[in-house]
Amino acid sequence: MTPLSNNCNEQAALVVEIRDWGRLLGFQQIAIALPETGAAAGRLHQWLDLGYHGSMNYMARHAGLRACPADLVPGVKSIITARMDYLPEPQSAAWATLEDPRRGYIARYALGRDYHKVLRRRLKQLAQRLEARAGPLGYRVFSDSAPVMEKSLA
Repeated sequence: MTPLSNNCNEQAALVVEIRDWGRLLGFQQIAIALPETGAAAGRLHQWLDLGYHGSMNYMARHAGLRACPADLVPGVKSIITARMDYLPEPQSAAWATLEDPRRGYIARYALGRDYHKVLRRRLKQLAQRLEARAGPLGYRVFSDSAPVMEKSLA
């Protein structure tokens, strides 16, 4: 992985660019985090010890990777997360449909392509744009496909 500039002004400008690119790709929010999970890793293990994960056994099975992103992607420097709303209209419209026994309601995320594929494609486009701007970085794109726990710092 090639390190980005250590100049704070250049880094801040790059963060703005990344967020702008994300909006152009349809993301409502972009956050950038360091891979150190700090106290959040301890809270994760406590949460698991209390059994709050219920039947989601994968949470406990992959807790170590969640707590240490560098074990998942060696050499990781930053984690970029993106949020994309799949229910942009007011919730009142959905409730009005649900209250009418003559009508059915289909969850918005089920209406189009598998959202995992949509997000993965757009995340890859974002990563490629970042590489074009900053040079070869090395990256992995995840869309609910890896145990990533991030704490946003930017």
